[in-house]
Amino acid sequence: MSRNRARIAGLSLALVLFLFSVAPVGAQTVVRYGAEFLAGGVGGRALGMGGAHVGLAQDVSAGYWNPAGLARITHSEVGYMHAERFAGIVSFDYAGGVFPLNDRSTVGISFFRSGVNDIKNTLDAWDSERDRPKSDPGSHITTFSAADYAFFFSYGRRVNEAFSAGVTAKVIRRNIGHFASAWGYSFDVAVQYTVGGFTAGATLQDASTMLQTWSVNQDALRPIEEDFGEVMPEGGTELVLPLMRLGAGYTIPMGMHAVTVAADVDLAFDGQKTYAANMGEVSFHPRLGAEYVYRNLIALRAGINRLATDGRGGADIVPTVGAGLILDRISIDYGFGDFAGIPSELGFSHRIAASMRFGTPIAQR
Repeated sequence: MSRNRARIAGLSLALVLFLFSVAPVGAQTVVRYGAEFLAGGVGGRALGMGGAHVGLAQDVSAGYWNPAGLARITHSEVGYMHAERFAGIVSFDYAGGVFPLNDRSTVGISFFRSGVNDIKNTLDAWDSERDRPKSDPGSHITTFSAADYAFFFSYGRRVNEAFSAGVTAKVIRRNIGHFASAWGYSFDVAVQYTVGGFTAGATLQDASTMLQTWSVNQDALRPIEEDFGEVMPEGGTELVLPLMRLGAGYTIPMGMHAVTVAADVDLAFDGQKTYAANMGEVSFHPRLGAEYVYRNLIALRAGINRLATDGRGGADIVPTVGAGLILDRISIDYGFGDFAGIPSELGFSHRIAASMRFGTPIAQR
């Protein structure tokens, strides 16, 4: 095989593998990573603390972490975050807003986009009849994007002084260029308990079991089957199992200083046993975080986003660090972490976030 043919075939094969990794074959399957683009979390404070935020979430990001925390918000608030993952290959954007209705109820909306741009499509660069690249194959190579979108609609209500409950309805849209697309639907339910400096919460993510229905453009993929003999993926429905997220945090005020510590654990019901603590079909995924705040102005954060074994008798630990600047009603946060763990060559993850509160406090309306 010539160098050009090998290069074009390799790129086409990469496209095939990419499609197979996200588009199901058959009518209905249970998957573990149906909406994995959302698994990284949102919010500069939360991610700087290793993602230990289910118990602490009482800000604009609560629609993602724990919608019950929305009931504790006193002002309308908007927020935005941009993250670069895998050395900048994957870009992730989040925007949200929360709006108190009264002293007990708050609604929120959230938007997410995760995408890979400029993926090479080499399907038209190969001359199948002559079994060699077309003349000037570069002119036949196009690009496409693979992007995932999510829309969250959240509601939180305070039941009494200590206890609140919430729900988030989710709509997922996924596109792989003009080759395949999917719609998904589910909802989360959550509770939160707050007394003094102690908070605890629980979120049942995808409580209804997320349904994602894929459609595949067979005509666009036909050259892969004809030129390389690959079997085409088919459309179908993915079922994403629920995930229970538990968390707690405690804040200790000390004059001009304040220290917050938090711990979360995810209980996955997917039968995963490799590298994770497990009990039967349930696996446990802990997260830890800490924050130091000076004069309610400057915040320093650190955490552990992943704690598991590496399969060789050692530990697989993914640390995070972050910092924040709090200016009256505006907060600016930065988070840094190794997205795939210290030994990985997949690059670091940078997160930049900002939020702003506005309007009069709900108690004064």
